[in-house]
Amino acid sequence: MFSEVQTLNSPSGATLALRHAPARGKPRGILLLSHGLAEHSARYDAFATRMADEAFHVYAHDHRGHGHTTARDAPRGQFAPKNGVDRVLEDMRAVRDLAIGRHPGLPVVLFGHSMGGLLALAYAEARPGDIDALAVWNSNLEPGLAGRVAQVVLAAERMLKGSDVPSGILPRLTFGAWGKRIAGARTPFDWLSHDAAAVDAYIADPLCGFDVNVSMWLDIFAVTFADASAEGLGRLPKSLPIHLVGGGEDPATENGKATRAFAARLEKSRLEDVTTTVYPGMRHETLNETAPLRDPAVDAFAGWCRRVAETKRRSPEAA
Repeated sequence: MFSEVQTLNSPSGATLALRHAPARGKPRGILLLSHGLAEHSARYDAFATRMADEAFHVYAHDHRGHGHTTARDAPRGQFAPKNGVDRVLEDMRAVRDLAIGRHPGLPVVLFGHSMGGLLALAYAEARPGDIDALAVWNSNLEPGLAGRVAQVVLAAERMLKGSDVPSGILPRLTFGAWGKRIAGARTPFDWLSHDAAAVDAYIADPLCGFDVNVSMWLDIFAVTFADASAEGLGRLPKSLPIHLVGGGEDPATENGKATRAFAARLEKSRLEDVTTTVYPGMRHETLNETAPLRDPAVDAFAGWCRRVAETKRRSPEAA
């Protein structure tokens, strides 16, 4: 399980809330976790424990505007007034540098869920030499026309009321709309998982489900379109192992259609080592699903990580 939360001063000016689960046994690698929108890294404790049992050092931090991370320019729900994604990537690099400094020579796997997957892909495109494998779970990298409409709506909100206030429209177009797609839903957040206890824990968590500022929504859509562009994907090494997961009942990814479409985009970009699985019956939070849905996905990911670690071990000098 995670150790007590630590702090790390990032070059971006943020004080990051950082968690670490030490590898058990002879270390195989480093796993860096990038969490989703309106949540925080402590929710990944069970996953970190499992991967530590697989002999990976696991590091996870709260992104700017989330959890217990603090920054003068990043109140809850905002990355930064300007260049927010750049600041987030600086923070991710600070965690990566700390991890390889502590564990030189180990391969680095970067894992991201939902928004965290968008940021993980952005990091891989910006600094492809920093990681050895990439996992993007439950992320919609095919926003299409709806994404462009959202950008227009957000630009109008920014003009009318500024960027440092919560969007009044995007929550209805995203969280609200996704909740309505679950037949017989018990709560507005049943789109997250079939596990009622996990959904209730999210709702009860004061660090989850908060309002997101206009500027953060704009950052999210901007990075989504940049990530999936031919130019962005062209910066990825062709041999980079990539692990994609989607859910067949996840309204945030059009029931996995966006995951499959992005996999096809990677194939078109001639990425050579892409593993894609859309799990039937799975909703948005794979790691918080019921055990019969969650466990096969985590087992498959652990096997993929072991394979990556066997083939991607670094030299200390390279790290």
